[in-house]
Amino acid sequence: MSTKAGDVYGVVGDPIEHSLSPEMHNAAFKKLGLNCIYLPFRVAPRDLKSAMMGMRALNIRGFNVTTPHKTAVIKYLDELDEAAQEVGAVNTIHNDKGRLIGYNTDGLGALKALQERNEDPSEKRIVLIGAGGAARAIAFSLAGRARSVLILNRSKHRAVKLAKDVERRLGKKTLARQLVGNSLLEALRGADILINATSVGMYPRTDETLATRKVLHPDMVVFDIIYNPPKTLLLREAEAAGAKTICGVGMLVHQGAEAFKIWTDHSPPIEVMRRALMKELSEW
Repeated sequence: MSTKAGDVYGVVGDPIEHSLSPEMHNAAFKKLGLNCIYLPFRVAPRDLKSAMMGMRALNIRGFNVTTPHKTAVIKYLDELDEAAQEVGAVNTIHNDKGRLIGYNTDGLGALKALQERNEDPSEKRIVLIGAGGAARAIAFSLAGRARSVLILNRSKHRAVKLAKDVERRLGKKTLARQLVGNSLLEALRGADILINATSVGMYPRTDETLATRKVLHPDMVVFDIIYNPPKTLLLREAEAAGAKTICGVGMLVHQGAEAFKIWTDHSPPIEVMRRALMKELSEW
């Protein structure tokens, strides 16, 4: 599928003002000389069905999907790719001649963010904090490669459900515990990689963290999927503990690049997308 002149893309969510995806994708369109535009659309939950109908009617070629619609949007789509089926959440929609196809590129984005920093999750012991849409995508992407995955979440029920879903789909034993008391301290003692897939520490609540230097150690990698700010308090605490750190910009870039490829069939200019993001973040 080749991109036609005047194609419209966008992101739907509520709220949406914080999204930096327009800067990233519009920079990519400009670099490749594509006459396309990417816009933010604030869509309240009650209007989600109408928005999907509008996508067809207006021939909007692609959407990214963010909070709170990643699961709710599924019932308005015609088809899901394998990753979206596994995760039970969609972050990318492709309008293929009126047929809406849902994808999930979050898990692949997280994997590539690790790999570009020379961190292979194979046979690593991973502690994943969170059980929401992003955490689900990451769990499914990494569990088949890792030595072990332990999911910690304040709601034990959601952590257990995610672990069971991963086991059922991938046949890989996955652990779950409630994030309470000393559970994180105990989990991190033998961990190789810690991934924060929650919103704790995200702008504007940048003074919050789920782990301090007291529980982190130099032999681990700390990956925070938050990208605003790029260096969260968790990552600053990890640096103080001597750990290697990875910020959320890489995941955002790579999940966006995969969406770009799905929509346009063009190879995404990843470094252009990254620079556009970093420029925008520096102005916040």
